[in-house]
Amino acid sequence: MLLKNSLLIALFSFSAAVLASPVNVNSASVGEISAALSGIGPVKAEAISTYCQESSCLKPADLLQVKGIGAKTLEKIKVDLVFEKT
Repeated sequence: MLLKNSLLIALFSFSAAVLASPVNVNSASVGEISAALSGIGPVKAEAISTYCQESSCLKPADLLQVKGIGAKTLEKIKVDLVFEKT
């Protein structure tokens, strides 16, 4: 039973990640960034939003300048990032 529950939880988690829409960090709200990026809560989402509004992020590596975003975090979220200028 435990194995079955674990598999179901893993399946739902994977499905939610696959179904998440990419987010344009140059124009998205803090809530949109937080909802779209796995492991990014409101505080980091606010930091991303502020940095990209001030600096116009053009590529994933630009987010390494945001406090709290390191290489491991960037690797997890980069597939869900869009960098369109608004």
